[in-house]
Amino acid sequence: MSRWKIKQCGFSLLEILIAFSILAVSLGILLKIFSTGVTTARIADDYTNAAQIATNLMAKTGVETPLKTSEMLGIENEIYHWKVQVMPKTFASPELDLRELPVELFNVNVQVWWGDDAKTDDRVLELNTLKLATKIE
Repeated sequence: MSRWKIKQCGFSLLEILIAFSILAVSLGILLKIFSTGVTTARIADDYTNAAQIATNLMAKTGVETPLKTSEMLGIENEIYHWKVQVMPKTFASPELDLRELPVELFNVNVQVWWGDDAKTDDRVLELNTLKLATKIE
């Protein structure tokens, strides 16, 4: 009886195919994770820009533009559309006659919206606040 000792040097074709399959699946998952991260970072950047625009518009209202009933529309950077609405705030108080006060209360609403293209819905950021103005008589 002769015994052949077969020494195996290297990998078999099956082992190489399995290794390449695992590598392909792993790379696909990693690329998906990175692309999702890039998309999320872009959306976060858009929301940051919209928040800065809305905050600036809110700060300008009552300083650069008078507090009175109005609605203004505009566009920033050819991407972000905005609308500022100023309306008097009304509420009933049985103990207080608001007509006698030297100030008026206004509700200021700022909306900023943008969209990637016509296929997607617009993203909207909205800020609300109350501001006081002296009455002009």
